[in-house]
Amino acid sequence: MDPENYSLNALILVLVFPFCTSRDTITPTQPITDGPILVSKGENFALGFFSPGSSRDRYLGIWYNKVSEQTVVWVANRESPIKDSSGVLMINGDGNLVVASRNQSNLLWSTNITVATMDSIAKLWNSGNFVLIQNNSERVLWQSFDYPTHTYIPGMKMGLNRKTGLNWFLTSWKSPNDPARGNFSYALDPRGSPQFFVYRDSAPYWRTGPWNGHRWSGVPVMTHRPFIFNYSFVNDQDGVYITNTLYNDSIFSKMVLDDSGTIQRLTWVDGIHRWNMFWSAPGDQCDNYGLCGAYGSCTSKTALECSCIPGFEPKSPRDWNMKDRSSGCVRKRESSCGKVEGFVKLERLKLPDTSMSRVDRSLSLLECEKQCLSNCSCTAYSSADLNGGGSGCMAWYGELMDIRDYPNEGQDLYVRVDAIELAAYARRNSKGFLGQKRNVVILILSIVAGLFLLFMELYQAWDLWNEGRALDIVDSSMVDSCPAHEVSRCIHVGLLCVQESAENRPAMPTIVFMLDNETTMPPPKQPAYVFRTRNAADLYAIQTGNCSINEVTMTTTEAR
Repeated sequence: MDPENYSLNALILVLVFPFCTSRDTITPTQPITDGPILVSKGENFALGFFSPGSSRDRYLGIWYNKVSEQTVVWVANRESPIKDSSGVLMINGDGNLVVASRNQSNLLWSTNITVATMDSIAKLWNSGNFVLIQNNSERVLWQSFDYPTHTYIPGMKMGLNRKTGLNWFLTSWKSPNDPARGNFSYALDPRGSPQFFVYRDSAPYWRTGPWNGHRWSGVPVMTHRPFIFNYSFVNDQDGVYITNTLYNDSIFSKMVLDDSGTIQRLTWVDGIHRWNMFWSAPGDQCDNYGLCGAYGSCTSKTALECSCIPGFEPKSPRDWNMKDRSSGCVRKRESSCGKVEGFVKLERLKLPDTSMSRVDRSLSLLECEKQCLSNCSCTAYSSADLNGGGSGCMAWYGELMDIRDYPNEGQDLYVRVDAIELAAYARRNSKGFLGQKRNVVILILSIVAGLFLLFMELYQAWDLWNEGRALDIVDSSMVDSCPAHEVSRCIHVGLLCVQESAENRPAMPTIVFMLDNETTMPPPKQPAYVFRTRNAADLYAIQTGNCSINEVTMTTTEAR
């Protein structure tokens, strides 16, 4: 072979070889045009120009390389399509990645960062992350994972970086043929107990509920795939976000927000060549945010759909009869804070909107109840974390919005109600008769009341209560046969029943509820017969003798 021809062929081979084989890197001297693609080192992902659906416009995107059905997970120039195949991705003179067109004068997309070095390169990692890095130090200057479009893939973060202010969220495509920003977004609300929302424009459309240590409160199905997804929720001074990895790296999984506002978790099944859906939301009508309004609860088990939680009634009965329940519910009676109140336990719920809730993970559930009862604006409470059987305190201050029930899963919510509602709820749950336990407790109360009347001076009982020795009231022969906590509760109720002011004494339905439920009771005040207070008029009449004398009627004192 002619030495000159051999040298020329060798030079052509050297120049052409990088473009004829798969590569994962762009350098300032090696851009990528429409046609060739980058392929990650493990061949999981590819990057190049594509046309979505039936559109002829061209976009720079990332898609799964091993999935037979082209599935795009990220788009660069989603708002600025290229009208022909003249697109090019390159690193420009200031070290930024840019998308340009030979037939369009302006830049269509750029990483738009201040780069302190001119030796930057871009690389497609096998995780699907496209990164701009400093060549000599491997320091990441920019990454596509920080700017997701409509798809979340394992390794990404969704939430908020409190140090940089970076917000990781999804935005839907306008349509399957147009990747421009659509009407829906999936973003974190960091207020109260953080939760994710799907927004239609700026209005809440669907809500995940708060993180309960295992999953989002409003996504019970997350617990059904413990051997596929490894979730990690972080909430500290640096940021609040969720991320996940796959236990098996050979599985392809994604979460996508489509143009209709549906968020879906999908996994590729190679054997049948299609995406298999694990869950999607909204799943039914009850998933729509605030369908039943404030203090309303939605159930998919009945045709009625909406009902008011205990202690509340429809704000507009006329609208409810017309099947418009968006106005929600209002209290049946004005709040009786300071008097006898308690909590009704509602089971298997999606917890209410936690944007205005307060969380204290150091409190037990009992301490949470006491704290909520001491604040008149506290409307409900729940466990903040389900790990270890439940811990922490989550309390709501204000309206309870977007509640729904689940047939077999969900969390417990304790709603604040007055004494009348407590008694009514107790009667409904007891199905019209007293259970054996309640009969035993009432018998104990009768015994304790007898002890008050027959064997002890009331002031002594009051003193023992104040000293924390209330059980000393009980005869020593009965101590071993009576549960201490039930006896203590009966003594507590007994002292409430002999309060000086009638308004502080509980009614009989309330007494029954107190004895049958582990609800917080108000502390007793000094009994009437320890020291009776007199008002100014009484004292004046006694001191001056200015009082009428009844010489006609006779009064006989009898037990009530």
